[in-house]
Formats: sequence, C-alpha cells, structure tokens
Amino acid sequence: MADETRSALDAVDEGPRPSEVAAARVAPTSSDPTGHPSVAALVERFGAAVERHVVNAGDQWVVWIDDTRSLEILKFLRDDPAHRYDMMSDVTAVDYGGGRPVEVVYQMFSTVHKRALRIRCPLPLDAMEIDSVVGLWKSADWLEREVYDLFGVTFRGHPDLRRILMPDDYAEGHPLRKDFPLRGRFTRAEQTRRALAQDVERFYSAHDLEFGGDPQGLPDPEVGTLPSSTDGGA
Repeated sequence: MADETRSALDAVDEGPRPSEVAAARVAPTSSDPTGHPSVAALVERFGAAVERHVVNAGDQWVVWIDDTRSLEILKFLRDDPAHRYDMMSDVTAVDYGGGRPVEVVYQMFSTVHKRALRIRCPLPLDAMEIDSVVGLWKSADWLEREVYDLFGVTFRGHPDLRRILMPDDYAEGHPLRKDFPLRGRFTRAEQTRRALAQDVERFYSAHDLEFGGDPQGLPDPEVGTLPSSTDGGA
C-alpha cells in the first residue's frame, strides 16, 4: 500500500531517476573529404591551411582552417560557382578554457546547392584577432560585434566594431569567456553603484529620450505628488 503521507516534493530529495534507455550519442568521426564537395575542394585548393575535418552529429561537416587565411578561404566558398555559400547564418565563438584557443565558428548554407558547412578558426589567447567577413556577408555585422563583446575577439576591418549587448564602458571583461567569474569581477555593491551612476544620455539620443516621456511613477513636478490613477475619471 502506497504511503499516503508522501507528496510530489519528496521526489526532489530522492534525486533524479536513471533513464530506462540511455540516449544514443553520435560521436564525431573522421571524414573522407570526398563525401562533401566543398570539403574536398578546400583540401585540394588550400592544402595545409585546412587543418582537419570531421562529420559531427551524423551529417554536420566541420572544417578547421588556418585563421591567417580565413578571409581568403571564406571568400572562395562564397564566390566559387561550385559552392556558392550565399547565406552566413551564424558567426559565434567557443571558449574551452584551460588555456586552449578560442574558436571562431562560421555556420554557412548554400541556397544554390542546398549544402551546409561549418568552419572553425582557432585563435591563440595572445592573438585574438581575425579578419572580418562583413564585406562578404552583411549578416555578419552584428554577429561579429556580439563575439567581440562577449568573447573579446577583434575583427579586423569591421565597419563598426563596438559592444552590442554590454554597455560601451563595461569594465568587467567578456562575459562568455571561461575565466569570467559567475557573478562578475566586481562586487554586487560595486555593480549596483555603477549601474545607478550611468548617464542614460550617453546611450540614447535626445529624440529617444523625448519619445520615451517621463519615467512612470515619478512625482508630477507641478504638484509634487504621484499622479493618481483616478485623475479625470468618473
């Protein structure tokens, strides 16, 4: 007979239950470059600049390239009629920690040939720079700014490289780096002090501030009291 005094919250104390069937995980496998026309072309054309390539998650082709030739290689993938990667769907980065390089990741798709390809460029921690691809794909503009903001990667030739999520004067570093403390580099008190000391006019135009109007709930300067929700009501 079941214990009627037990509640659903008792399961929390018992911890997670093992899955009846272990989830299958497809590990990355070394790839034969002839299995993907673009990978085969990269190996043939750029030789040692193509450092390695694997098939991940069953059908995602991933190629690691020399960062010093990234712009040349990516331009080839965009312009060559046999490949035509006309869609840059994502530019992001990965920090593995432990002093390992930060990898800039490009996720591309060819709407012409219906093929996807992922390019990865490892950057040593003492040389976190790579050429911008905004001149090739306009969609990379804000994506590169995000990587710059959150990982600290500088994109040479970017038309407007500045922070996009954190304030321009954010002094704690790059929040998605593995060495970034969980609660930030400053104390909560210092973080609060800096937030309250921010001058909104530095981040918004006069037009934006005028359009926003007075902050809700501030005292009416004419009467010195909070506006009543019943003013003008029946």
